Amino acid sequence: MPGPLLRKAAPPCLALLFVLTLSTAPAAACPFCVGDGTTLTGEVNQAGMVLVGTLQNPSLEKETTELLVEAVIKDQEKKVPANKIVVLPRYLPDGVDPKYKFLVFCDVYKGRIDPYRGIAFAPDVDIAKYLKGALALKDAAEAKRLAYFFDYLDNRDLEIQTDAYLEFAKADPKDTRAMVQGLPAEKLDRVKGWMEDEKTPAFRHGLYASMLGYSGQVRYAEVLRKMLDREETQTGSGVHDILAGYVMLQPKEGWAFLRGVLNEPNKDFMYRYAALQAARFFFDNPLPDVSRDKVVEAVGLLLTQKDIADLAIEDFRKWKRWEMCDQVLGLRNRDFYEVPIVRRATLRYTLAYMEDNKNAQTRNKAAETFLEAERQQDKQGLAEIEELLRLETAPRQAPKHRPREVRRAEPDRGDPECRSARGTYHKADHLAGSSVTFMR
Repeated sequence: MPGPLLRKAAPPCLALLFVLTLSTAPAAACPFCVGDGTTLTGEVNQAGMVLVGTLQNPSLEKETTELLVEAVIKDQEKKVPANKIVVLPRYLPDGVDPKYKFLVFCDVYKGRIDPYRGIAFAPDVDIAKYLKGALALKDAAEAKRLAYFFDYLDNRDLEIQTDAYLEFAKADPKDTRAMVQGLPAEKLDRVKGWMEDEKTPAFRHGLYASMLGYSGQVRYAEVLRKMLDREETQTGSGVHDILAGYVMLQPKEGWAFLRGVLNEPNKDFMYRYAALQAARFFFDNPLPDVSRDKVVEAVGLLLTQKDIADLAIEDFRKWKRWEMCDQVLGLRNRDFYEVPIVRRATLRYTLAYMEDNKNAQTRNKAAETFLEAERQQDKQGLAEIEELLRLETAPRQAPKHRPREVRRAEPDRGDPECRSARGTYHKADHLAGSSVTFMR
C-alpha cells in the first residue's frame, strides 16, 4: 500500500566502532583511525547516477517525487533532461522541505532510474563542489588526494568532515606521511589546535596525533605529552595513538615513557593495553632508536602481569619471537598460570614454536617436555588448540561475489562523544547530513 517511504537511518557513533584491537583493519589502512564502510567517492564509483537537488511535487497516486537537479555528479546514461527535473519512482513527502537538499545515488537499469540512497544537507552546503573536487583527483598521487581532504577535516558540515576523515582511515600510512611532510606550518598548527580543542571527538585523536608525529616537528611533542599526563586521557579512546605520536617526535624520551607504562602493573589495564598497541605499531614500523628488539623487550615486561600476559604471549607467537620461549614457559611457575587464557596462550605459543622449528637440528627441550606432559594430561584439548592454529594460518579464499557496499560509519549527532571540531550538532539537526534510504 502506498505510504511514506523515506526512512531516516540511525547512524552509529564512530566511537562505538572502536574495538580493543586494530587487527581487523586492512594492512595498508591507517593504524590510528577508526572507520568503516565506503567513502562518498567510492559510492559514486559504484552508482550509475549521482545527483544533487531538492525534492518537490510528491505524488501519492503515482508514487513519485520530482528531484530538481542542482548539480550532476555522475550520469553514465545521460538521463538528466534539459529542464533538470528527474522523476524518482518513490513517494517521498518527508524530503520536500526547503531546509534540505539531497545527494541522491541511483542505479539505472534498462533506462529506468532507481534511487537507493540519499543524504540530506543544508541548502548552503556545497556537497557538489566537494565531490567534484575529489573526483577530479581520482588519478592523482595519493598524497595529493589526501591534501585535498585535509582541508575538509574541520568542515562545518559533519557529513563532509566525516567523509574526509574516512579517506584518511582507508589510506596507506606512507601516503599520509608524505602528505603531512608537505604541509605548511600553518596547517600543522591547525592539527595542533584540533588536538588541544576539547570539542574534538576522542576517536579523531589518533589521526591527528599521527599527523603531528609524521611531521617530525619536535615542538608538537609537548602537546601530546600534556595530553598523556591527564588522567582522563589515559583511559580514553585513542591514547595509544597519542603515545605513538609522542614516540615518533621524541624517540628516546617517548619510548622510555611508553616502556614505563608497560612496566607498571598498577596502571589501569586500558592504559597498559594502549601502550601495548603503540608498541605493536613500532614493531611493524621500527625507528632508528626503537628497534624491534627493543619492542620485544618492552612487551616482555607484561609477562609478569596476570591481566595482560596472554596478549604479550600472543604477540610473540605472531611475531615468531622464539627467543622468548624460556620466559613464556617460565610462566608455569607463576600463580596465575592456570588462568585459562594464560595457559591457552602458552600452549599456542609453544605449539607454533615447535611447528616453526620442526626441521631444526636443536629445539628447546623444555618446550618438548612441556607439550608431551600436556598431551598426556589433556590430549583432546591440545588437539583442538592445534586445529584452531591450523585454521588460523590457512590461506583465506576471496568471496566469489562482493555485493554493493554502502554502509558508512557516521557520528550520531546526539552523542556527546561525536561532536565536530566546530561545535555540537543538536538533535534538531537530525536530518541534515543523515543517511536516508529510498526503499524499493
